[in-house]
Amino acid sequence: MTFVFHPEAEEDLVQAVAYYEDCAPGLGLDFSREVYATIQNAVAYPILWPAIEPDIRRCLVRRFPFGVLYSVEPDAIFILAVMHLHRAPGCWKHRLKTSGK
Repeated sequence: MTFVFHPEAEEDLVQAVAYYEDCAPGLGLDFSREVYATIQNAVAYPILWPAIEPDIRRCLVRRFPFGVLYSVEPDAIFILAVMHLHRAPGCWKHRLKTSGK
C-alpha cells in the first residue's frame, strides 16, 4: 500500500515545514520526518487509528501537535489533511467534496 495527498493536504505540510524551519534551523526537517513516520504508520496499519468521521481516520504526529487525517482506499491511503490539533478542527471537511468522498 502507498499514500496520496489531497493537494491542500500537501500545502498543509509545506506550510508547517516552513513555519517550523523559521522557528529554528532544522526543526522543519524534524517535523517532516515525524509526519513521514506517521504516514508510514498509517500505511502499515491503516485501520488501527481511530475514526473521527465515517471513513476518516486520524494518526497523531509524535513531538508536534499535528495529526494526519486520511481515508483508506483500495490501493492507498488518501491524506486529506496534515492538521494542527489546536486550530479550526473542521477546516478540512470541505476537502471531502473535492476528493469524491
